[in-house]
Amino acid sequence: MRIDKFLKVSRILKRRTVAQEACGEEKVLINGKVAKPSAAVKIGDEIEVLYAAGSLKIRVLNVKETVKKEEASSLYEVIV
Repeated sequence: MRIDKFLKVSRILKRRTVAQEACGEEKVLINGKVAKPSAAVKIGDEIEVLYAAGSLKIRVLNVKETVKKEEASSLYEVIV
């Protein structure tokens, strides 16, 4: 699955266009490397999203095309 779609489906970012813009501005890293919007995400990858106020680092636990809002957080775990 593409990183921009994963960020939207997992509800880390609200819309796919926002995820694409974040990738274009080099604010999304996969396993420590800058990710383009089309970069592939697989189970076990570590994703870091850089925000103005800090960053969020997660590990991918599952990849699904669609999930319910209540199940979105089951796709990843937050890494401290």
